[in-house]
Amino acid sequence: MKIYRVNMSKLSFSIEDVPERWNTLGGRGLTSTIISEEVDPACNPLGSKNKLVFAPGLFAGTKAANSGRLSVGAKSPLTGGIKESNSGGTAAQRLAKLGVKALIIEGMPMDDKWYTIHVHKDGVNIKEETELLGKGNYEVVHTITSRYGENTGVMTIGQAGEYKMSTANISVKDPKGHLRSAGRGGLGAVMGSKHIKFISLDDNDGEGIEIKDKKKFDDAAKIFNKGLLKHPVSGEALPKYGSNVLVNILNEAGGLPTKNSRMGRFEGAEKICGETMHDTIVERHGDTTHGCHVGCIIRCSQTYNDKDGSYLTSGFEYETIWGFGAGCMVDDLDVIAHIDHECDDIGIDTIDTAGTMMVAMEAELLKWGDGEGILNLIKSEIKSGTPLGRILGNGPDFTGKAYGVLRVPTVKGQTMPAYDPRAVKGIGVTYATTPMGADHTAGYSVAANILKVGGSVDPLKKEGQTELSRDLQIATASIDSTGLCLFVSFAVLDFDEVFLSVLDMINAQYGVEWTKDDWNNMGKYVLTIEKEFNRKAGFTKNDDRLPEFTSEAIPPHDVVWDISDEELDKVLQF
Repeated sequence: MKIYRVNMSKLSFSIEDVPERWNTLGGRGLTSTIISEEVDPACNPLGSKNKLVFAPGLFAGTKAANSGRLSVGAKSPLTGGIKESNSGGTAAQRLAKLGVKALIIEGMPMDDKWYTIHVHKDGVNIKEETELLGKGNYEVVHTITSRYGENTGVMTIGQAGEYKMSTANISVKDPKGHLRSAGRGGLGAVMGSKHIKFISLDDNDGEGIEIKDKKKFDDAAKIFNKGLLKHPVSGEALPKYGSNVLVNILNEAGGLPTKNSRMGRFEGAEKICGETMHDTIVERHGDTTHGCHVGCIIRCSQTYNDKDGSYLTSGFEYETIWGFGAGCMVDDLDVIAHIDHECDDIGIDTIDTAGTMMVAMEAELLKWGDGEGILNLIKSEIKSGTPLGRILGNGPDFTGKAYGVLRVPTVKGQTMPAYDPRAVKGIGVTYATTPMGADHTAGYSVAANILKVGGSVDPLKKEGQTELSRDLQIATASIDSTGLCLFVSFAVLDFDEVFLSVLDMINAQYGVEWTKDDWNNMGKYVLTIEKEFNRKAGFTKNDDRLPEFTSEAIPPHDVVWDISDEELDKVLQF
Protein backbone atom coordinates (compact mmCIF):
# COMPACT_ATOMS: atom_id res chain seq x y z
CA MET A 1 0.00 0.00 0.00
CA LYS A 2 1.07 3.57 -0.62
CA ILE A 3 0.04 7.19 -0.19
CA TYR A 4 -0.63 9.36 -3.24
CA ARG A 5 -0.04 13.02 -2.38
CA VAL A 6 -1.09 15.79 -4.76
CA ASN A 7 0.15 19.37 -4.32
CA MET A 8 -2.12 21.74 -6.23
CA SER A 9 0.13 24.74 -5.52
CA LYS A 10 2.96 23.07 -7.44
CA LEU A 11 0.73 20.93 -9.66
CA SER A 12 2.82 17.95 -8.65
CA PHE A 13 2.38 14.57 -7.01
CA SER A 14 4.46 12.15 -5.01
CA ILE A 15 4.17 8.54 -3.86
CA GLU A 16 4.95 7.85 -0.22
CA ASP A 17 5.29 4.76 1.93
CA VAL A 18 2.55 4.21 4.48
CA PRO A 19 3.77 5.07 8.01
CA GLU A 20 3.67 2.01 10.23
CA ARG A 21 1.26 3.69 12.65
CA TRP A 22 -1.28 3.93 9.79
CA ASN A 23 -1.19 0.23 8.85
CA THR A 24 -4.40 -0.73 10.65
CA LEU A 25 -6.17 2.56 9.96
CA GLY A 26 -8.57 3.02 7.08
CA GLY A 27 -11.61 5.05 6.14
CA ARG A 28 -12.62 7.55 8.80
CA GLY A 29 -9.82 6.47 11.13
CA LEU A 30 -7.26 7.39 8.50
CA THR A 31 -8.88 10.59 7.18
CA SER A 32 -9.30 11.96 10.70
CA THR A 33 -5.73 10.98 11.60
CA ILE A 34 -4.28 12.74 8.56
CA ILE A 35 -6.38 15.85 9.07
CA SER A 36 -5.46 15.94 12.78
CA GLU A 37 -1.76 15.54 12.07
CA GLU A 38 -1.42 17.73 8.98
CA VAL A 39 -4.08 20.47 9.07
CA ASP A 40 -4.01 23.57 11.27
CA PRO A 41 -7.36 23.50 13.13
CA ALA A 42 -7.52 27.30 12.95
CA CYS A 43 -7.15 27.43 9.16
CA ASN A 44 -9.72 28.72 6.71
CA PRO A 45 -11.52 25.61 5.39
CA LEU A 46 -11.46 27.08 1.89
CA GLY A 47 -7.85 28.23 2.09
CA SER A 48 -4.57 26.66 1.04
CA LYS A 49 -3.83 25.16 4.48
CA ASN A 50 -6.78 22.78 4.45
CA LYS A 51 -6.36 19.32 2.95
CA LEU A 52 -8.79 16.94 1.30
CA VAL A 53 -8.24 13.25 2.01
CA PHE A 54 -9.84 10.23 0.31
CA ALA A 55 -9.39 6.86 2.02
CA PRO A 56 -10.93 3.45 1.36
CA GLY A 57 -11.74 1.36 4.41
CA LEU A 58 -9.72 -1.53 5.80
CA PHE A 59 -11.81 -4.10 3.91
CA ALA A 60 -12.12 -2.24 0.59
CA GLY A 61 -11.74 -4.52 -2.42
CA THR A 62 -12.15 -7.75 -0.42
CA LYS A 63 -14.89 -10.38 -0.32
CA ALA A 64 -16.38 -8.81 2.79
CA ALA A 65 -19.93 -7.81 1.89
CA ASN A 66 -20.89 -4.14 1.96
CA SER A 67 -17.27 -2.99 2.33
CA GLY A 68 -17.13 -0.45 -0.47
CA ARG A 69 -17.68 2.81 1.44
CA LEU A 70 -15.26 5.65 0.77
CA SER A 71 -14.31 8.16 3.48
CA VAL A 72 -13.55 11.77 2.61
CA GLY A 73 -12.02 14.05 5.22
CA ALA A 74 -11.17 17.75 5.66
CA LYS A 75 -11.87 20.71 7.89
CA SER A 76 -15.51 21.47 7.15
CA PRO A 77 -16.60 24.85 5.77
CA LEU A 78 -20.09 24.11 7.13
CA THR A 79 -19.26 23.23 10.75
CA GLY A 80 -15.79 24.72 11.09
CA GLY A 81 -14.61 21.44 12.63
CA ILE A 82 -13.18 18.16 11.48
CA LYS A 83 -15.29 16.23 9.03
CA GLU A 84 -15.56 12.75 7.62
CA SER A 85 -18.22 12.12 5.03
CA ASN A 86 -18.60 8.78 3.31
CA SER A 87 -20.14 7.45 0.16
CA GLY A 88 -20.90 4.30 -1.76
CA GLY A 89 -20.06 3.98 -5.42
CA THR A 90 -17.00 2.51 -7.12
CA ALA A 91 -14.19 4.78 -5.88
CA ALA A 92 -13.14 3.00 -2.68
CA GLN A 93 -12.70 -0.37 -4.33
CA ARG A 94 -10.74 1.13 -7.23
CA LEU A 95 -8.37 2.96 -4.89
CA ALA A 96 -7.88 -0.26 -2.91
CA LYS A 97 -7.14 -2.25 -6.07
CA LEU A 98 -4.52 0.37 -6.97
CA GLY A 99 -2.95 -0.13 -3.56
CA VAL A 100 -3.71 3.46 -2.57
CA LYS A 101 -4.15 3.72 1.21
CA ALA A 102 -5.02 7.42 0.93
CA LEU A 103 -5.15 10.16 -1.67
CA ILE A 104 -4.14 13.46 -0.04
CA ILE A 105 -4.78 16.75 -1.86
CA GLU A 106 -3.12 19.88 -0.48
CA GLY A 107 -2.45 23.48 -1.49
CA MET A 108 -4.36 25.36 -4.16
CA PRO A 109 -3.45 26.61 -7.64
CA MET A 110 -1.61 29.88 -8.03
CA ASP A 111 -3.84 30.80 -11.00
CA ASP A 112 -7.57 30.77 -11.77
CA LYS A 113 -7.43 27.66 -13.90
CA TRP A 114 -9.37 24.50 -13.11
CA TYR A 115 -7.92 21.03 -13.17
CA THR A 116 -8.68 17.33 -13.20
CA ILE A 117 -6.81 14.53 -11.48
CA HIS A 118 -6.45 11.13 -13.12
CA VAL A 119 -5.35 8.38 -10.73
CA HIS A 120 -3.73 5.20 -12.09
CA LYS A 121 -1.25 2.49 -11.13
CA ASP A 122 1.79 4.68 -11.72
CA GLY A 123 0.55 7.79 -9.95
CA VAL A 124 -1.45 10.87 -10.87
CA ASN A 125 -1.87 13.05 -13.95
CA ILE A 126 -2.98 16.65 -13.38
CA LYS A 127 -4.55 18.37 -16.37
CA GLU A 128 -6.30 21.66 -16.99
CA GLU A 129 -10.07 21.29 -17.47
CA THR A 130 -12.27 23.68 -19.45
CA GLU A 131 -14.95 21.55 -21.13
CA LEU A 132 -16.88 20.54 -18.04
CA LEU A 133 -16.74 23.72 -15.97
CA GLY A 134 -20.23 24.82 -15.00
CA LYS A 135 -21.67 21.40 -15.80
CA GLY A 136 -23.69 19.18 -13.50
CA ASN A 137 -22.55 15.87 -12.05
CA TYR A 138 -24.57 13.69 -14.41
CA GLU A 139 -22.94 15.26 -17.46
CA VAL A 140 -19.49 14.96 -15.88
CA VAL A 141 -19.94 11.25 -15.18
CA HIS A 142 -21.29 10.55 -18.67
CA THR A 143 -18.49 12.54 -20.32
CA ILE A 144 -15.70 10.93 -18.32
CA THR A 145 -17.17 7.50 -18.96
CA SER A 146 -17.04 8.20 -22.69
CA ARG A 147 -13.50 9.59 -22.40
CA TYR A 148 -11.94 6.78 -20.39
CA GLY A 149 -14.39 3.86 -20.56
CA GLU A 150 -17.16 2.27 -18.51
CA ASN A 151 -14.78 0.91 -15.88
CA THR A 152 -13.42 4.32 -14.89
CA GLY A 153 -14.29 5.60 -11.44
CA VAL A 154 -15.33 9.24 -11.02
CA MET A 155 -15.49 11.63 -8.07
CA THR A 156 -16.91 15.00 -9.08
CA ILE A 157 -18.37 18.31 -7.93
CA GLY A 158 -21.28 20.12 -9.52
CA GLN A 159 -21.99 23.83 -9.72
CA ALA A 160 -22.38 24.13 -5.92
CA GLY A 161 -18.82 22.89 -5.42
CA GLU A 162 -17.51 25.31 -8.02
CA TYR A 163 -19.27 28.15 -6.16
CA LYS A 164 -17.71 26.82 -2.91
CA MET A 165 -21.10 26.62 -1.21
CA SER A 166 -20.81 25.12 2.26
CA THR A 167 -23.49 22.49 1.55
CA ALA A 168 -21.69 21.26 -1.58
CA ASN A 169 -20.97 17.55 -1.73
CA ILE A 170 -18.66 15.24 -3.66
CA SER A 171 -20.48 12.82 -5.95
CA VAL A 172 -19.19 9.36 -6.78
CA LYS A 173 -20.10 7.25 -9.78
CA ASP A 174 -21.93 4.07 -8.82
CA PRO A 175 -21.97 0.70 -10.66
CA LYS A 176 -24.92 1.79 -12.80
CA GLY A 177 -23.31 5.06 -13.81
CA HIS A 178 -25.52 7.08 -11.47
CA LEU A 179 -24.52 9.15 -8.43
CA ARG A 180 -23.75 8.54 -4.77
CA SER A 181 -22.57 11.34 -2.54
CA ALA A 182 -20.19 12.10 0.27
CA GLY A 183 -22.89 14.49 1.26
CA ARG A 184 -22.33 16.20 4.55
CA GLY A 185 -20.06 18.99 5.73
CA GLY A 186 -19.47 20.88 2.49
CA LEU A 187 -16.47 18.88 1.34
CA GLY A 188 -17.40 19.61 -2.27
CA ALA A 189 -16.57 23.24 -1.50
CA VAL A 190 -13.11 22.17 -0.30
CA MET A 191 -12.58 20.31 -3.58
CA GLY A 192 -13.80 23.42 -5.40
CA SER A 193 -11.42 25.64 -3.44
CA LYS A 194 -8.59 23.54 -4.85
CA HIS A 195 -10.00 24.05 -8.37
CA ILE A 196 -10.51 20.34 -8.99
CA LYS A 197 -13.59 19.61 -11.09
CA PHE A 198 -13.31 15.83 -10.99
CA ILE A 199 -11.03 12.94 -10.12
CA SER A 200 -11.00 9.89 -12.39
CA LEU A 201 -9.79 6.47 -11.30
CA ASP A 202 -8.25 3.81 -13.54
CA ASP A 203 -7.48 0.65 -11.58
CA ASN A 204 -6.23 -1.42 -14.52
CA ASP A 205 -3.19 -3.53 -13.56
CA GLY A 206 -3.42 -2.33 -9.96
CA GLU A 207 -1.42 -4.25 -7.39
CA GLY A 208 -4.56 -5.60 -5.72
CA ILE A 209 -5.35 -6.44 -2.11
CA GLU A 210 -2.95 -8.23 0.21
CA ILE A 211 -4.49 -10.65 2.70
CA LYS A 212 -2.15 -12.37 5.13
CA ASP A 213 -4.36 -15.44 5.73
CA LYS A 214 -6.74 -15.79 2.81
CA LYS A 215 -8.55 -18.94 4.01
CA LYS A 216 -9.22 -17.48 7.45
CA PHE A 217 -10.48 -14.28 5.84
CA ASP A 218 -12.76 -16.13 3.41
CA ASP A 219 -14.20 -18.28 6.20
CA ALA A 220 -14.94 -15.22 8.33
CA ALA A 221 -16.41 -13.35 5.34
CA LYS A 222 -18.88 -16.20 4.77
CA ILE A 223 -20.10 -15.97 8.36
CA PHE A 224 -20.36 -12.19 8.08
CA ASN A 225 -22.21 -12.26 4.78
CA LYS A 226 -24.63 -14.94 5.98
CA GLY A 227 -25.42 -12.90 9.10
CA LEU A 228 -26.36 -9.83 7.07
CA LEU A 229 -28.85 -11.83 5.03
CA LYS A 230 -30.30 -13.54 8.13
CA HIS A 231 -31.13 -10.33 9.99
CA PRO A 232 -34.73 -9.10 9.44
CA VAL A 233 -33.65 -5.47 8.91
CA SER A 234 -30.64 -5.92 6.61
CA GLY A 235 -31.93 -9.12 5.01
CA GLU A 236 -35.62 -8.30 4.51
CA ALA A 237 -36.89 -4.75 5.22
CA LEU A 238 -34.08 -2.75 3.63
CA PRO A 239 -33.85 -4.78 0.41
CA LYS A 240 -37.61 -4.53 -0.15
CA TYR A 241 -38.40 -0.95 0.87
CA GLY A 242 -35.02 0.76 1.14
CA SER A 243 -34.21 3.13 3.99
CA ASN A 244 -37.54 4.85 3.31
CA VAL A 245 -39.21 2.01 5.21
CA LEU A 246 -38.55 4.29 8.19
CA VAL A 247 -41.16 6.93 7.27
CA ASN A 248 -44.10 4.93 8.62
CA ILE A 249 -42.04 3.53 11.50
CA LEU A 250 -40.94 6.97 12.74
CA ASN A 251 -44.32 8.50 12.04
CA GLU A 252 -46.02 5.85 14.20
CA ALA A 253 -43.39 6.42 16.91
CA GLY A 254 -44.12 10.15 16.88
CA GLY A 255 -40.51 10.93 16.02
CA LEU A 256 -40.84 12.11 12.40
CA PRO A 257 -39.85 15.83 12.52
CA THR A 258 -42.65 17.67 10.72
CA LYS A 259 -42.94 21.33 9.71
CA ASN A 260 -39.44 22.14 10.95
CA SER A 261 -39.84 19.95 14.04
CA ARG A 262 -43.13 21.34 15.31
CA MET A 263 -44.76 17.90 15.30
CA GLY A 264 -43.70 14.27 15.40
CA ARG A 265 -46.25 13.01 12.91
CA PHE A 266 -47.03 13.99 9.31
CA GLU A 267 -50.53 13.60 7.88
CA GLY A 268 -49.08 12.95 4.44
CA ALA A 269 -46.71 10.19 5.56
CA GLU A 270 -48.57 7.44 3.72
CA LYS A 271 -48.09 9.27 0.41
CA ILE A 272 -44.30 9.36 0.73
CA CYS A 273 -43.52 6.19 2.70
CA GLY A 274 -41.34 3.28 1.62
CA GLU A 275 -44.30 1.04 0.87
CA THR A 276 -45.81 3.65 -1.48
CA MET A 277 -42.42 4.24 -3.07
CA HIS A 278 -41.95 0.50 -3.63
CA ASP A 279 -45.36 0.15 -5.32
CA THR A 280 -44.70 3.22 -7.49
CA ILE A 281 -41.35 1.85 -8.62
CA VAL A 282 -42.92 -1.50 -9.55
CA GLU A 283 -45.76 0.20 -11.43
CA ARG A 284 -43.28 2.31 -13.43
CA HIS A 285 -40.90 -0.59 -14.12
CA GLY A 286 -38.07 0.82 -12.07
CA ASP A 287 -35.58 -1.14 -9.99
CA THR A 288 -36.72 -1.86 -6.43
CA THR A 289 -33.40 -3.14 -5.14
CA HIS A 290 -29.73 -2.89 -6.03
CA GLY A 291 -26.41 -2.16 -4.37
CA CYS A 292 -24.65 1.19 -4.32
CA HIS A 293 -21.32 -0.60 -4.73
CA VAL A 294 -20.04 -3.97 -5.92
CA GLY A 295 -20.38 -6.58 -3.19
CA CYS A 296 -23.40 -5.03 -1.48
CA ILE A 297 -25.82 -7.78 -0.47
CA ILE A 298 -28.24 -5.62 1.51
CA ARG A 299 -29.21 -3.82 -1.72
CA CYS A 300 -31.27 -1.03 -0.15
CA SER A 301 -30.98 1.26 -3.19
CA GLN A 302 -33.49 1.59 -5.97
CA THR A 303 -34.15 3.35 -9.27
CA TYR A 304 -37.15 5.66 -9.24
CA ASN A 305 -38.70 6.49 -12.62
CA ASP A 306 -41.02 9.34 -13.49
CA LYS A 307 -44.61 8.95 -14.67
CA ASP A 308 -43.40 8.25 -18.22
CA GLY A 309 -41.11 5.46 -17.05
CA SER A 310 -37.92 7.46 -17.59
CA TYR A 311 -35.08 7.52 -15.04
CA LEU A 312 -35.48 10.20 -12.39
CA THR A 313 -33.28 9.34 -9.41
CA SER A 314 -31.65 6.47 -7.56
CA GLY A 315 -30.58 5.88 -4.01
CA PHE A 316 -33.79 7.68 -3.00
CA GLU A 317 -33.12 7.81 0.74
CA TYR A 318 -35.29 8.19 3.82
CA GLU A 319 -33.51 11.33 5.05
CA THR A 320 -34.02 13.07 1.70
CA ILE A 321 -37.69 12.10 1.51
CA TRP A 322 -38.25 13.11 5.14
CA GLY A 323 -36.52 16.49 4.76
CA PHE A 324 -38.29 17.73 1.66
CA GLY A 325 -41.41 15.79 2.63
CA ALA A 326 -42.47 15.94 6.27
CA GLY A 327 -39.91 18.60 7.18
CA CYS A 328 -41.29 20.97 4.54
CA MET A 329 -44.86 19.57 4.53
CA VAL A 330 -44.65 18.24 0.95
CA ASP A 331 -46.60 15.02 0.29
CA ASP A 332 -45.84 14.52 -3.43
CA LEU A 333 -43.23 11.79 -3.90
CA ASP A 334 -42.64 12.71 -7.54
CA VAL A 335 -41.82 16.30 -6.66
CA ILE A 336 -39.43 15.13 -3.95
CA ALA A 337 -37.76 12.80 -6.48
CA HIS A 338 -37.29 15.72 -8.90
CA ILE A 339 -35.74 17.74 -6.06
CA ASP A 340 -33.41 14.84 -5.25
CA HIS A 341 -32.34 14.63 -8.89
CA GLU A 342 -31.52 18.34 -9.03
CA CYS A 343 -29.59 18.23 -5.76
CA ASP A 344 -27.54 15.29 -7.05
CA ASP A 345 -26.80 17.06 -10.31
CA ILE A 346 -25.88 20.41 -8.73
CA GLY A 347 -23.95 18.60 -5.99
CA ILE A 348 -25.57 19.77 -2.74
CA ASP A 349 -26.42 17.80 0.35
CA THR A 350 -30.11 16.93 0.49
CA ILE A 351 -30.35 16.97 4.30
CA ASP A 352 -28.86 20.44 4.68
CA THR A 353 -30.71 21.75 1.63
CA ALA A 354 -33.98 20.47 3.14
CA GLY A 355 -33.05 22.19 6.42
CA THR A 356 -32.36 25.35 4.46
CA MET A 357 -35.77 25.17 2.79
CA MET A 358 -37.42 24.82 6.20
CA VAL A 359 -35.68 28.03 7.24
CA ALA A 360 -36.74 29.66 3.95
CA MET A 361 -40.33 28.74 4.77
CA GLU A 362 -39.93 30.22 8.25
CA ALA A 363 -38.75 33.39 6.49
CA GLU A 364 -41.84 33.27 4.22
CA LEU A 365 -39.78 32.93 1.06
CA LEU A 366 -41.98 29.91 0.40
CA LYS A 367 -45.25 28.56 1.74
CA TRP A 368 -45.25 25.32 3.70
CA GLY A 369 -45.87 22.42 1.35
CA ASP A 370 -44.68 24.25 -1.77
CA GLY A 371 -42.58 21.49 -3.35
CA GLU A 372 -42.54 23.17 -6.75
CA GLY A 373 -41.27 26.33 -5.08
CA ILE A 374 -38.40 24.37 -3.52
CA LEU A 375 -37.54 22.88 -6.89
CA ASN A 376 -37.60 26.32 -8.49
CA LEU A 377 -35.26 27.81 -5.87
CA ILE A 378 -32.80 24.98 -6.43
CA LYS A 379 -32.90 25.15 -10.22
CA SER A 380 -33.12 28.91 -10.75
CA GLU A 381 -31.21 30.29 -7.77
CA ILE A 382 -28.74 27.77 -6.31
CA LYS A 383 -27.77 26.22 -9.64
CA SER A 384 -27.20 29.66 -11.16
CA GLY A 385 -25.29 31.01 -8.18
CA THR A 386 -27.48 34.08 -7.80
CA PRO A 387 -27.14 36.16 -4.61
CA LEU A 388 -30.18 34.37 -3.13
CA GLY A 389 -28.85 31.05 -4.37
CA ARG A 390 -25.52 31.62 -2.64
CA ILE A 391 -27.31 32.39 0.62
CA LEU A 392 -29.35 29.20 0.37
CA GLY A 393 -26.38 27.13 -0.79
CA ASN A 394 -24.45 28.03 2.33
CA GLY A 395 -26.93 26.22 4.54
CA PRO A 396 -29.56 26.75 7.23
CA ASP A 397 -27.43 28.78 9.67
CA PHE A 398 -26.33 31.21 6.96
CA THR A 399 -29.88 31.52 5.63
CA GLY A 400 -31.26 31.98 9.14
CA LYS A 401 -28.85 34.84 9.83
CA ALA A 402 -29.64 36.46 6.51
CA TYR A 403 -33.38 36.47 7.21
CA GLY A 404 -33.45 36.80 10.98
CA VAL A 405 -34.92 33.35 11.54
CA LEU A 406 -34.37 31.89 15.01
CA ARG A 407 -35.85 28.42 14.47
CA VAL A 408 -32.88 26.82 12.73
CA PRO A 409 -32.64 23.00 13.08
CA THR A 410 -28.85 22.63 13.32
CA VAL A 411 -26.03 21.58 15.64
CA LYS A 412 -22.58 22.98 14.81
CA GLY A 413 -24.13 24.40 11.66
CA GLN A 414 -25.34 21.05 10.32
CA THR A 415 -29.00 20.08 9.95
CA MET A 416 -30.48 17.55 12.36
CA PRO A 417 -31.69 14.62 10.23
CA ALA A 418 -34.93 12.69 10.18
CA TYR A 419 -35.37 11.71 13.84
CA ASP A 420 -36.67 14.20 16.38
CA PRO A 421 -34.28 14.32 19.36
CA ARG A 422 -37.11 14.79 21.87
CA ALA A 423 -38.97 11.65 20.78
CA VAL A 424 -35.82 9.63 19.99
CA LYS A 425 -33.60 10.89 22.78
CA GLY A 426 -30.59 8.73 22.07
CA ILE A 427 -30.17 10.28 18.64
CA GLY A 428 -30.42 13.70 20.30
CA VAL A 429 -27.38 12.85 22.39
CA THR A 430 -25.55 11.88 19.21
CA TYR A 431 -26.57 15.10 17.43
CA ALA A 432 -25.28 17.16 20.33
CA THR A 433 -22.01 15.42 21.08
CA THR A 434 -20.57 13.94 17.88
CA PRO A 435 -17.63 15.99 16.57
CA MET A 436 -19.27 15.85 13.15
CA GLY A 437 -22.21 18.19 13.76
CA ALA A 438 -25.77 16.82 13.82
CA ASP A 439 -25.34 13.42 12.15
CA HIS A 440 -27.57 10.37 12.62
CA THR A 441 -24.93 8.04 11.20
CA ALA A 442 -22.41 8.96 13.92
CA GLY A 443 -24.24 6.95 16.61
CA TYR A 444 -27.48 5.47 15.32
CA SER A 445 -29.46 5.06 18.54
CA VAL A 446 -32.59 4.56 16.42
CA ALA A 447 -31.52 0.90 16.37
CA ALA A 448 -32.26 0.39 20.07
CA ASN A 449 -34.69 3.30 20.57
CA ILE A 450 -37.07 2.42 17.74
CA LEU A 451 -36.09 -0.83 15.97
CA LYS A 452 -35.18 -2.74 19.17
CA VAL A 453 -31.91 -3.90 17.62
CA GLY A 454 -28.99 -4.41 19.98
CA GLY A 455 -31.27 -4.07 22.97
CA SER A 456 -34.12 -1.74 23.84
CA VAL A 457 -33.99 1.75 25.35
CA ASP A 458 -37.26 3.70 25.70
CA PRO A 459 -36.93 6.58 23.20
CA LEU A 460 -39.12 8.93 25.26
CA LYS A 461 -37.20 8.67 28.53
CA LYS A 462 -33.77 10.04 29.35
CA GLU A 463 -32.53 6.94 31.17
CA GLY A 464 -29.82 5.05 29.30
CA GLN A 465 -29.58 7.46 26.39
CA THR A 466 -26.11 8.90 27.03
CA GLU A 467 -24.63 5.42 27.47
CA LEU A 468 -26.39 4.19 24.33
CA SER A 469 -25.13 7.07 22.21
CA ARG A 470 -21.59 6.82 23.56
CA ASP A 471 -21.33 3.09 22.86
CA LEU A 472 -22.74 3.49 19.37
CA GLN A 473 -20.48 6.43 18.54
CA ILE A 474 -17.47 4.31 19.51
CA ALA A 475 -18.67 1.35 17.45
CA THR A 476 -19.56 3.57 14.49
CA ALA A 477 -16.12 5.21 14.39
CA SER A 478 -14.67 1.70 14.11
CA ILE A 479 -17.17 0.60 11.46
CA ASP A 480 -16.46 3.75 9.43
CA SER A 481 -12.78 2.85 9.54
CA THR A 482 -13.40 -0.56 7.96
CA GLY A 483 -15.36 0.87 5.03
CA LEU A 484 -18.38 -1.23 5.96
CA CYS A 485 -21.84 0.21 5.36
CA LEU A 486 -23.55 1.42 8.53
CA PHE A 487 -26.42 -0.97 7.86
CA VAL A 488 -24.21 -3.96 8.74
CA SER A 489 -24.46 -2.76 12.34
CA PHE A 490 -27.90 -4.35 12.77
CA ALA A 491 -26.43 -7.84 12.38
CA VAL A 492 -23.23 -6.87 14.22
CA LEU A 493 -25.28 -5.72 17.23
CA ASP A 494 -27.64 -8.68 17.34
CA PHE A 495 -25.43 -11.62 16.36
CA ASP A 496 -22.21 -12.27 18.29
CA GLU A 497 -20.81 -14.45 15.52
CA VAL A 498 -21.14 -11.57 13.04
CA PHE A 499 -19.24 -9.17 15.28
CA LEU A 500 -16.53 -11.78 15.89
CA SER A 501 -16.27 -12.39 12.15
CA VAL A 502 -15.36 -8.71 11.67
CA LEU A 503 -12.47 -9.12 14.10
CA ASP A 504 -11.45 -12.35 12.35
CA MET A 505 -11.35 -10.57 8.99
CA ILE A 506 -9.17 -7.78 10.38
CA ASN A 507 -6.79 -10.29 11.93
CA ALA A 508 -6.64 -12.43 8.80
CA GLN A 509 -6.09 -9.53 6.42
CA TYR A 510 -3.53 -7.60 8.44
CA GLY A 511 -1.81 -10.34 10.44
CA VAL A 512 -2.79 -8.89 13.82
CA GLU A 513 -4.57 -10.29 16.87
CA TRP A 514 -7.27 -7.79 17.60
CA THR A 515 -9.74 -8.38 20.42
CA LYS A 516 -12.98 -6.62 21.34
CA ASP A 517 -10.89 -4.17 23.37
CA ASP A 518 -8.80 -3.28 20.31
CA TRP A 519 -11.99 -2.68 18.33
CA ASN A 520 -13.36 -0.36 21.00
CA ASN A 521 -10.02 1.38 21.41
CA MET A 522 -9.94 2.19 17.70
CA GLY A 523 -13.32 3.91 17.98
CA LYS A 524 -12.25 5.81 21.09
CA TYR A 525 -9.02 6.89 19.40
CA VAL A 526 -10.87 8.28 16.39
CA LEU A 527 -13.36 10.23 18.52
CA THR A 528 -10.59 11.55 20.77
CA ILE A 529 -8.51 13.02 17.95
CA GLU A 530 -11.63 14.47 16.33
CA LYS A 531 -12.70 16.18 19.56
CA GLU A 532 -9.18 17.50 20.10
CA PHE A 533 -9.09 18.96 16.58
CA ASN A 534 -12.38 20.73 17.23
CA ARG A 535 -11.13 22.04 20.57
CA LYS A 536 -8.11 23.57 18.84
CA ALA A 537 -10.45 24.99 16.19
CA GLY A 538 -12.28 26.90 18.93
CA PHE A 539 -15.13 24.58 19.88
CA THR A 540 -16.24 24.43 23.51
CA LYS A 541 -18.76 22.32 25.41
CA ASN A 542 -21.35 24.97 24.56
CA ASP A 543 -21.21 23.77 20.95
CA ASP A 544 -22.46 20.35 22.11
CA ARG A 545 -26.02 21.57 22.52
CA LEU A 546 -29.32 21.20 20.69
CA PRO A 547 -31.33 24.16 19.35
CA GLU A 548 -33.41 26.08 21.90
CA PHE A 549 -36.72 25.05 20.33
CA THR A 550 -36.17 21.48 21.57
CA SER A 551 -37.35 22.75 24.97
CA GLU A 552 -40.84 22.93 23.39
CA ALA A 553 -43.10 19.88 23.79
CA ILE A 554 -43.53 17.96 20.55
CA PRO A 555 -46.86 16.24 19.78
CA PRO A 556 -48.13 13.57 19.92
CA HIS A 557 -46.18 12.56 23.04
CA ASP A 558 -45.58 16.13 24.24
CA VAL A 559 -42.03 15.29 25.27
CA VAL A 560 -39.22 17.81 25.62
CA TRP A 561 -35.44 17.60 25.49
CA ASP A 562 -34.51 16.92 29.10
CA ILE A 563 -30.94 15.61 29.07
CA SER A 564 -28.81 18.08 31.02
CA ASP A 565 -25.74 19.90 29.80
CA GLU A 566 -23.72 18.16 32.51
CA GLU A 567 -24.79 14.75 31.20
CA LEU A 568 -23.89 15.73 27.64
CA ASP A 569 -20.45 16.93 28.70
CA LYS A 570 -19.58 13.45 29.98
CA VAL A 571 -20.65 11.44 26.93
CA LEU A 572 -17.30 11.29 25.14
CA GLN A 573 -15.03 11.51 28.17
CA PHE A 574 -12.97 8.34 27.96
